[in-house]
Amino acid sequence: MLNEIVTNAPYFLLVAVRCFALISTTPLLSSSAVSRVAKIALAGCVSFIVFPTVYDIPYDFAPYSLEYLFLLLAEAMIGVITGFFISAIFAAFSSAGQFFSLQMGFSAAEAYDALAQVENPLMGQFFNLCAMLCFLQIDGFKTLFLGGIFRSFEALNAYSLVLYKDNFMTFVLSSLSDLFYAALMIALPMMGTLFLINVTMGLLSKAAPQMNLLSEGLPITIIVSFFLLTLLMPKLVNYFVRFMNSGFAELELLFAQISGGI
Repeated sequence: MLNEIVTNAPYFLLVAVRCFALISTTPLLSSSAVSRVAKIALAGCVSFIVFPTVYDIPYDFAPYSLEYLFLLLAEAMIGVITGFFISAIFAAFSSAGQFFSLQMGFSAAEAYDALAQVENPLMGQFFNLCAMLCFLQIDGFKTLFLGGIFRSFEALNAYSLVLYKDNFMTFVLSSLSDLFYAALMIALPMMGTLFLINVTMGLLSKAAPQMNLLSEGLPITIIVSFFLLTLLMPKLVNYFVRFMNSGFAELELLFAQISGGI
């Protein structure tokens, strides 16, 4: 097997570049806490498994030429698109927490998001951690590596980016729209309840100006928010799982559409 890989080193590098691009953009694995050496080693192991079984070599090129460089970029782009879609699923949960952090009173409380490497509101980071646990609970990495990587090599190649660019653009744009829709659906119960609380406190402050609602309103909002999160968490977890499974189904549908057209 090693002799075959050494003989077909340019083709093996195409496989490794796609796997490394996917690993570098996939949640959890893309974190800076995971060393680059570990990412390269994991990409090499996955490429070693994938290369003899699922990769069909449709290219005719001179090794290490300018055309080969463009093929490497195209393979990396396929991995980035796949990883981007998985990251968009997590971004929906993080955005949901950001929507009501201001109303909840935690807008100034931020935590460092090691995945996105940005400052994230506290509730956005909390929902992000919940999404990670759900992702691990539904064997997300198993589905991603056994289904996503193997299926992508069966269905996609560098020429697919050019021949089916409309499918890819539709897929990316629909992913972004689904991101905001899912974030709004997750945050809507909390946003609606907190809005009613703020309206109620505003009416009370007008009816009884002697009440110091400015100091009492923030604790009330926080307590009610955590109470609602406790009640809604089972429903939210089920929604997390359904949204992730539907995301994998959409990715599989894209692969099926392109493989059916090739």
